Amino acid sequence: MKIDTALLDEVTAIAEEAGRAIMTIYARDFSVEEKADKSPLTEADQAAHDLISERLGPLLGGVPILSEEDVGGFAGPDADGRYWLVDPLDGTKEFIKKNGEFTVNIALIENGRPRLGVVHAPDLGRTYIGWPGEGAWRTDDGGQREITVAENHDGAWRVVGSRSHASPKMAEWLEELGDHEMVPMGSSLKLCLVAEGAADVYPRLGPTSLWDTGAAQAVVEAAGGKVLDPQGQTLDYSHTGQVLNPHFLVHGKRVINWPTLG
Repeated sequence: MKIDTALLDEVTAIAEEAGRAIMTIYARDFSVEEKADKSPLTEADQAAHDLISERLGPLLGGVPILSEEDVGGFAGPDADGRYWLVDPLDGTKEFIKKNGEFTVNIALIENGRPRLGVVHAPDLGRTYIGWPGEGAWRTDDGGQREITVAENHDGAWRVVGSRSHASPKMAEWLEELGDHEMVPMGSSLKLCLVAEGAADVYPRLGPTSLWDTGAAQAVVEAAGGKVLDPQGQTLDYSHTGQVLNPHFLVHGKRVINWPTLG
């Protein structure tokens, strides 16, 4: 199966099916464990991982899967440099807080670049789909519409900020940026807000992993935006032996000489 609308539809269906499995658990009491890195883990993470891995497996002739919940089972990209990059439940802290701002993230990576991405927010009833070079879309109760990053405009910067990871570094960055208003959001939805033009910029000055950003980066790039590392290069997914991302900046068409990412 090549990258086409049929593949996009199949990956979207898988993400939405995983979302339904997550919501079944979200609706009742659930246990919370702590992983080795002190991050939380719920049974919803594992349920979504199992479903996605089973459904993605046959696509594209068995492209390998790198999932947050099974890093040890990933042997590397295939001979064409491809792999699926999956976060079965991004925003576990938001899931535990029950604020709805959690997502299912699925991306297809080829030679270090996201070739397609689906970000599904089951509690919000919202799905973002990105196919770089072809377009980006948002689907919700109102149907599906194409999305693009915001045009250049005057006035305060609309800056997406994390609900769970505020820091002194961010405060310094914002002071250097100048007049701004914050748009709080959790999980990979932060990147999607830039993609759909609801925010201008998202600086990330704390830790993230490949699976936190791959799918949403596809949406941002498909919508006309950029995701850049501290050297101004496109965030890359080639080095799967190092799953942590550097700091990064997501922006639309409004650009300046950005404050340093540190």
